[in-house]
Amino acid sequence: MSRSLAFVLNVPETPQDPEDSQEPSPYDESEVHDSFHQLIQEQSRWVAEEGLELQHRALGAGALGASGSDRQALLGPEGAPVYSTATLRILASMPSRTIGRSRGAIISQYYSRTVRLRRRAGRPQLRDVGRSARPSLRLYDLELDPAVLEEDEKQGLLVKELQGLTVAQRDHMLRGMPLSLAEKRCLRVESRPPRGKRRARGRHGLLSCCSRLRDSCILASHNLGLVLLSGLQALMPWHYALKRIGGQFGSSVLSYFLFLKTLLAFNTLLLLPLLAFIVAVQAAFPPAPSGSAPAFRGLELLTGGGCFTHTVMYYGYYSNATLNQPCASPLDGGQCTPEAGGLPYNMPLAYLFTVGVAFFITCITLVYSMSRSFGESYRVGSTSGVHAITVFCSWDYKVTQKWASRLQHDNIRTQLKELLAEGQLRQRPRRACGRLQQGAVLGLVWLLCLGTTLVCALAVYTFSELVIQQSRVSAERDGALLALPLVVCLLNLGAPYLFRVLAVLERHDSPVLEVYVAICRNLILKVVILGILCYHWLGRRVGTLKDQCWEDFVGQELYRLMVMDFIFTLLDTLLGELVWRLISEKRSQRKGKPEFDIAGNVLELIYGQTLTWLGVLFSPLLPAMQIIKLLFLFYVKKTSLMANCQAPRRPWKASHMSTVFISLLCFPSFLGAAVFLCYAIWQVKPSSICGPFRTLDTMYEAGKVWVRHLEKAGPGVSWLPWIHRYLVESAFPIYLASALLLAVIYLNIQVVKGQRKVICLLKEQLSNEGEDKIFLINKLQRIYERKERSRVGRTEEAVMPPAVFTDDWDAQ
Repeated sequence: MSRSLAFVLNVPETPQDPEDSQEPSPYDESEVHDSFHQLIQEQSRWVAEEGLELQHRALGAGALGASGSDRQALLGPEGAPVYSTATLRILASMPSRTIGRSRGAIISQYYSRTVRLRRRAGRPQLRDVGRSARPSLRLYDLELDPAVLEEDEKQGLLVKELQGLTVAQRDHMLRGMPLSLAEKRCLRVESRPPRGKRRARGRHGLLSCCSRLRDSCILASHNLGLVLLSGLQALMPWHYALKRIGGQFGSSVLSYFLFLKTLLAFNTLLLLPLLAFIVAVQAAFPPAPSGSAPAFRGLELLTGGGCFTHTVMYYGYYSNATLNQPCASPLDGGQCTPEAGGLPYNMPLAYLFTVGVAFFITCITLVYSMSRSFGESYRVGSTSGVHAITVFCSWDYKVTQKWASRLQHDNIRTQLKELLAEGQLRQRPRRACGRLQQGAVLGLVWLLCLGTTLVCALAVYTFSELVIQQSRVSAERDGALLALPLVVCLLNLGAPYLFRVLAVLERHDSPVLEVYVAICRNLILKVVILGILCYHWLGRRVGTLKDQCWEDFVGQELYRLMVMDFIFTLLDTLLGELVWRLISEKRSQRKGKPEFDIAGNVLELIYGQTLTWLGVLFSPLLPAMQIIKLLFLFYVKKTSLMANCQAPRRPWKASHMSTVFISLLCFPSFLGAAVFLCYAIWQVKPSSICGPFRTLDTMYEAGKVWVRHLEKAGPGVSWLPWIHRYLVESAFPIYLASALLLAVIYLNIQVVKGQRKVICLLKEQLSNEGEDKIFLINKLQRIYERKERSRVGRTEEAVMPPAVFTDDWDAQ
């Protein structure tokens, strides 16, 4: 006696008819998830019809119902839940596991796109084309893949449609298909028109010739672009060099060279307005020579004086007249009056405004770079999963050359070392006794370093006073001019080595902290020395050089400091690192080559850039000298790094180093230089024998003189004096700008906090979604098990009662 088996889930019916409804699009998430309920119902119906599980299970499977109706899914050998075949079938049919899975779906999807493209172009289209752009959620089964004939038919239709497209459209369509290169190549070969047709078109029509000419032009332009791109990369060889440095020495050493590249961009941006509006204009209209120029002796390359004094290199060469026309006889104390006719170019005003605008552009660029670097290094959110991302997602599969693959391999290996070292540093606790001992050592080392800084500052101040006394007694010779820069460079070179020796006693666990401490000590030393030099120039030298052009002297002094700093840097790089490597290799084979001193080299860059900003007002071409210095320094440092240095013994990830470098460049360096120049413009009296401000009490009065001329010019430009009076001279705009800046900073902080809260909420929501999915899967498994137990019970009831009734009848 048999009974028809039924196995249906109690799932709510959807209001739509599955036969009349249209296939949901993969981009319509709501319809896709609604179709999941229809999928459960249909899969249950298929199981009832086919009896896949019922035919392969014996009657002894009724033991499944003995464990109760509320048990969870069975656990596999590794603790993973084991679901039934029907449950696995439904899981495999979920939208997240079917969309974009089969090759036939991809061909069908791009066939539909090709049909739409042909319809747009007005060409005839093929009929009887499936409307779905993805595999059907209702017709897909776990055990039955899409039919091979149907896939071949779709591929044939796609090939026919591709043959009707133009070459450009066909290549664009094939390039966007998510298929392998072999399949794309096969489709491209099959979609090409036959040779007979192409020859017929070439013989019977002019269209083929035009299309060939167009394709040839496109191919030639593409090849030309590739050649120009390779030529551009040849003109910028730092790309490969930076990759090589990062692969061999890690991101910590790479941060130094990236910072050098940033400084090169800053100096280029600073030099362009100075060349355009000051140097080029004055060179086009040179002033009358005051005397014969001295002969070139070679020592001027070190001192910056001699024949360089009366050139566009220094402040004193620039005129206080209106250029681009002959100057009439000076009136009112030597101020030139332009003749009638011609466009006036006020050189003092152009000099002052150009320097101010150049500094303002540099300030904006610095703030933008600092905010961008802050956003890249201190990203909101956690860093979990970085190791997996580095291992599985870092390789670039477009790399084909052997040297490039080796370089990329080194980069990934170094990144993994840095990540693992960073994780180990977080797991090193320290006892209380060890902390007290380290604190005492740190305090002692800091006292010694601060004492060394104080001694260096006193030495610079004392020697500068001796130089002033010597200049009062007799005129300074060219050799004596190099004395003060020589002493300053010796102290800047020797003190960091002493700091490095004292840092060995500290034994920091974190190499990042060690670098930050070294940067802080070197920064204090250089800031103190530069502060004393600024006082020496504006506080002492201005008084002793009353009858001379003190602006030229300050410009030459900054030039000498820059040249001597460059020479000492080369000596330290070529001799210091080389000698250290030779000694370490002879005495200790275990130690090997020295490490690259990141803190000292970075502070040297910041020190040189500060000298450049301090001397822009007195030597407009000083940024050009800094650019040449940085170019030489990059190649010298790179060569010495590859030959004399080794990778850090304790690798560490320099995720925040660029932000720290830009911050140090902005606040101590740029802000100090801006204060120095503002004091020189607003408070110090210019020289009366040279420069564009020779007849004024301060350089700032050039703007006031211009405003008075505008007031006399007429009512048409009366708004310019009003802007100068209420926006430039008044202190209210400064307070308003400061308040707006603080408000913007506060709003950005609040936005970051809000983003962190949203990220936490999204993470919690993702966790809850995962728990919900596990709960629903377990519920689905219980439903199948309950149905199976009820099926076993009904089977036993259908089989057992006849035998029981026969036994009872025989007993009677």
